[in-house]
Amino acid sequence: MKKIIGLVIVSLVFTSCQKQKIAFIDNGEVINKIQEKVDLEASYKSTLDKFNTKRDSLGKAFQMEAQKFQIEAQSMSAKKAQAKYDELGQKQQLLQQQLQYEQQQISEPFQKDMDSLISKVKKYVSNYGKTNGYDYILGTSEAGPSVLFGKEEFDLSKTIIEGLDTEYKK
Repeated sequence: MKKIIGLVIVSLVFTSCQKQKIAFIDNGEVINKIQEKVDLEASYKSTLDKFNTKRDSLGKAFQMEAQKFQIEAQSMSAKKAQAKYDELGQKQQLLQQQLQYEQQQISEPFQKDMDSLISKVKKYVSNYGKTNGYDYILGTSEAGPSVLFGKEEFDLSKTIIEGLDTEYKK
């Protein structure tokens, strides 16, 4: 019995003294530099540009209508001017609601695609770590660094970006 306990202790000491393989990636760099994200942003940029053009056009048209009302209001009765003012306020509110809805319709699919991309990156990093014998792959970010220092030789960010880009091109 003493020999078995001794063997267990010796094996625990041996396994705990083994050097662990640890590396890190810069999360922001990986996400922002992979080609799939660049393409994703480019595809949504044209939709967003069209929305911004429409929003600006509607905003200018409403502003012109409001300015026209200000000039006309001087010659209107107070009751009629108040009614027109209320009508313009409702119109502005409806316009804002419509634009907010349209912006949400644009941003929701983009956010879903980004969430999917982040999940894909996490899965890739996990598989990379397992395949290459890493015990830990840590992540850094500007929001909350989990690695305060790391030798550049252990930074896998570029390797991960290249691997993800290769996989994306397939």
